[in-house]
Amino acid sequence: MARVRVLETEKRSPARRETDAALSLAQRLPRLVLEARRAAATLTHGIHGRRRAGIGETFWQFRPFVTGEAAQRVDWRRSARDDRLYVREREWEAAQSVWLWIDRSASMGYVSSLAQAPKIERALVLGMALGDTFVNAGERVGVLGLMRARASRQIAEKIAQAIAGDPYSLDDDLPPRAPIGRFDEAVLVSDFLSPVDDIAAAVDGIAGRGGRGHLVMIVDPVEETFPFSGQAVLHEPEVGLQLRVGDAGSWGATYRDRIKLHREALFDIARRRGWTITVHHTDRPATEAALRVVTLVQAARGGHIGPVAGIGG
Repeated sequence: MARVRVLETEKRSPARRETDAALSLAQRLPRLVLEARRAAATLTHGIHGRRRAGIGETFWQFRPFVTGEAAQRVDWRRSARDDRLYVREREWEAAQSVWLWIDRSASMGYVSSLAQAPKIERALVLGMALGDTFVNAGERVGVLGLMRARASRQIAEKIAQAIAGDPYSLDDDLPPRAPIGRFDEAVLVSDFLSPVDDIAAAVDGIAGRGGRGHLVMIVDPVEETFPFSGQAVLHEPEVGLQLRVGDAGSWGATYRDRIKLHREALFDIARRRGWTITVHHTDRPATEAALRVVTLVQAARGGHIGPVAGIGG
């Protein structure tokens, strides 16, 4: 019976398979929204304000007066306590935007017995949890090519609604070319198993106006370790290709070498653009990766770090 069901699945048209996938994902979204909100609630060290000098009403810090500045900027009361002149800086209060993109292509549906959840579910939970955290910190959050940036307290639900109403991006394993503003951030969540040149072009397209970005690579443990032996049949779900492997054990070493090279190329893309990269394994809690990304965005907002590439949970 199992083989019959597989054959019937393969006979469905691409349009039908996309519709079924979209419906299945829509049914899971309410549960994933709740999971995302729980994850966001545990991020006790999020972004606590945009600590940058600018036009606003909230005092940030005193700093030494710089020759050439307007004299009216001097805080004479503070300066009277010392031999130097000081300027009262205020915190920048104009909210910037954080743009999310979540890969929903066929390869993201994979889940092994070692994982806590399919890659797509983990990606959605991460994306919505990050959105919730950023909005609570005063940022606007949008979804590239799908939803304008907004500061809604129900941002997780807004993201879920936008995704549920868009069955057309199920074949898109890379984000749309949508340049973001110079002071905006992009957070791209995917398994990034596309050709390296295509990924580089997508990153360049988003960063065209100088916007910063963060890659969050979702990895099932089996995809990284390839713990198979004997005969195996590998399936490529996005284009329907199959590869029969006679000796999976010996073939695995070559596979792991290719994965390593691909990973190194992704890190190089991030370094060249000044972006960050976080590798998240689906056998680890979603909060580990979420906390790391929030910390990286916070650091980028404050200008405390340069290009960063690292591994999260």
